[in-house]
Amino acid sequence: MAKTTNTKSNDTSHPDYKIDFVKLAPASAIFTIVITLAALVCIAIKGFNYGIDFSGGTEMQVQFSKPVQAEELRQGLRDAGIHDPSVQSFGGENEFLVRLGTPEGATDDIRNQKLTEMLANVKQVLAAKFSLPPEGLKRVDTVGPQVGAELKKNGLLAAFYSFIVLMIYISVRFDYVYAPGAIACLIHDCIMILGLFSLLGREVNVQIIAAILTLIGYSLNDTIVTFDRIRETAPIFRDKSLAYIINKAINDMLGRTFLTAGATLLACFGLYFFAGGVIADISFTLIVGILIGTYSSIYVAAPLIMVMEKFAPSGALPHTEMKTA
Repeated sequence: MAKTTNTKSNDTSHPDYKIDFVKLAPASAIFTIVITLAALVCIAIKGFNYGIDFSGGTEMQVQFSKPVQAEELRQGLRDAGIHDPSVQSFGGENEFLVRLGTPEGATDDIRNQKLTEMLANVKQVLAAKFSLPPEGLKRVDTVGPQVGAELKKNGLLAAFYSFIVLMIYISVRFDYVYAPGAIACLIHDCIMILGLFSLLGREVNVQIIAAILTLIGYSLNDTIVTFDRIRETAPIFRDKSLAYIINKAINDMLGRTFLTAGATLLACFGLYFFAGGVIADISFTLIVGILIGTYSSIYVAAPLIMVMEKFAPSGALPHTEMKTA
């Protein structure tokens, strides 16, 4: 029996779906490349604002009983001999995070002694100048520079190993036509989130790294669901172009995508506006990551299937398979 290649029908009209995502793929590709390069440049120039988890130092969470301005608090600490204190509003009303560097010293004993004296001095200044009540000192966390460097190294290694495992899973889960899109999607999401943190100067700590790893899994799940829908749709519409199949699959999954992302965003917005503190920082990361991940699943991962199709041999994709006459 002779084999003949199926001829693709004219699918310029598409009553089966409402939004032509593929039509915007060239413009979105340019936009994605530009903002990704901008994020990389920002990371290279500005770097990251590491928390004490990674940089070392002392962090104090204080809450005053009367209104206090951050600059006023910062200047009071400078006048008390504290070099370059970091003060930022945090959580509730008149609540601040005060970050102090690690005192220099020849030995650990000398550094610990200087640190004890510095903390006692800070507490005295806060109580005398700003009427900080005893219960206003909510917590004091101290991380040495060596421990901070070790935490940073371990955090980056954890993220790297997780990324490698995910790429191995993607390579096994999909063939070479689909896998590059999913991998590019993960890389894009990480770069964009880290670039935004670098641009805004937001703190990067252990909790943020954990949130980014969570987002990698969330984005990957969304991408896998979209890819599975494309693979399910392809055999049904063998006479259609790949652009038609991708559009049909994404439109079919659009309601599910919006419901899932929307429900998660509602929870994250609630935590961001009402929880405060570290929870608000994690929620901010999740909000940004969900939005970026939803975009990349549609406009980064899926269009790359069309790019990889150009290098695929005949019959590699279901809609291009040879039929028996």
